[in-house]
Amino acid sequence: MTRQSRDAGETLVRVGGVVFVLGTLATIATMVPLFLDLPRLPSIAWGLSMLMPLGLLVALTGLFTTARAESRRRRAAREAAANA
Repeated sequence: MTRQSRDAGETLVRVGGVVFVLGTLATIATMVPLFLDLPRLPSIAWGLSMLMPLGLLVALTGLFTTARAESRRRRAAREAAANA
């Protein structure tokens, strides 16, 4: 179970990183027209910019999941060593 939790956490970190990068690209794409005096992009592009904080949240959730799984693993190893 511990290994599965760690794998789930690592997967969340990777997925969060990808979502964060997509949100960053969307943010750059929506900001460039403002600086270059080009026509503004539609509202959906601004909505895609919200992927950036969502990706950060997913990645942080993965980090906390991995940390908790590692903590449980260490505690179980300590208890097993104490009982042996």
